[in-house]
Amino acid sequence: MGNLIRCGLLWACCFMAQTAVAHEFWIDPARHVLEPGDVLAADLRVGEMFTGSAYPYFVDNFLLFEAGPVGALAPVRGRTGDLPALSLVTDAPGLWLVAYEPTPRWVTYDAWDRFVLFTDTHGLDWAQAAHRDRGLPEAGFREVYDRHAKALVAVGDATEGRDRRLGLAAEIVAETNPYALSGGGHVLLRMYQDGAPRAGGQLDLFLRGSDGTVTRHVHHADDAGRVTVVVPAGTEVMASFTTLAPVPGDPAAREAVWHSRWASLSFAVP
Repeated sequence: MGNLIRCGLLWACCFMAQTAVAHEFWIDPARHVLEPGDVLAADLRVGEMFTGSAYPYFVDNFLLFEAGPVGALAPVRGRTGDLPALSLVTDAPGLWLVAYEPTPRWVTYDAWDRFVLFTDTHGLDWAQAAHRDRGLPEAGFREVYDRHAKALVAVGDATEGRDRRLGLAAEIVAETNPYALSGGGHVLLRMYQDGAPRAGGQLDLFLRGSDGTVTRHVHHADDAGRVTVVVPAGTEVMASFTTLAPVPGDPAAREAVWHSRWASLSFAVP
């Protein structure tokens, strides 16, 4: 038991350290298309450009971990230290959904250029002037962050299923079922922030082709928070966005002065 506790603490420390420099957190299914009775296995990953480290199942490190047919999600049960974090026998055909929310974490910015890189990358550069206007230091300040990840997989015939809103504080919903496309096509995605559409927000789209090549595409939503993306057949997809808001913390007391939320949705177009 002592070793398991130490592993959990090490995981939490590594998670905080790596997310300080990485840009994405996502659910990474081993296979996006399965048959009933197959094992749905998925890793929890932190990294960049669809490449990152996998993290194990630790019940104290998440607020939400559910999986199942879109209309019948159930808590994911696992053993401490399980890798992959999700391993579940599918028992019904249709579109399946996995959702995961880790406990909130924090990061300390030890240099101003790291904050500039983060905000520039995610379309949040307004925060640089706002930070200075608040009289905050350019190093040694903290940010608290939340992660909200979803993944869609097909079990048998999933052409009639539809993604749905779960009420996450930051959430991406696929209004097009990607597994109903034939030969690739257009996928309509919608971003939500605090229950409302995220009008004009930046959406990052990562595409991994059958040859393993990964490309990043930046989109901006319409007034209803929607983005239409074109996905070729045989492509794995990870869509994400990040929000940022000031919080009235005292940097001298090592309190967070910013709060970010990260949303992701992963799926495939067969």
